[in-house]
Amino acid sequence: MNFNVLLKTLREGRFLSKLFNLKVEGHDDVRVICRGVERDKVKDLPTHVDFLRLHRNTRINIFIHVEFINEDKAPGIKKGGVLVVTRPEVELNVVAGDIPEKIVVDLAGKGVGDVIHISDVTLPEGTKPTIERDFIIASISAPSGLRGSDDESDATPETEVIGEAKGDA
Repeated sequence: MNFNVLLKTLREGRFLSKLFNLKVEGHDDVRVICRGVERDKVKDLPTHVDFLRLHRNTRINIFIHVEFINEDKAPGIKKGGVLVVTRPEVELNVVAGDIPEKIVVDLAGKGVGDVIHISDVTLPEGTKPTIERDFIIASISAPSGLRGSDDESDATPETEVIGEAKGDA
């Protein structure tokens, strides 16, 4: 593999979830996915790459990036809420020939305190999460200004000094 192409592809991101078509002289083309990259300890440049051969119908577990859209249409974020991403990537069981590039989560209509579970996301056909439970992907939390209770007043609380008074001796 050409070193410059490898380095450019590594820097683009999501290298471990890309399907490659590997051509070896004297053999048929093979579909592969990267399973590991060893790097130089000083220069942080790749020194070795491990690939896994796949057939088109093979099912594999792979981490897929989660993208959030319509943040401007989420009332909770408009009010100052903050999107807290719990899982920026989700491990899915997919068919090797149909690896999705990303999972899209629509935030339109989400308010402060709303939680987005994996069941709320439309996954591509033939794709299922590797974790059986309905886990949280993200939530919209209240801004720090709204977290305090409404009962607090602006008055300074009275303080009591414990100790000897100056007149006692």
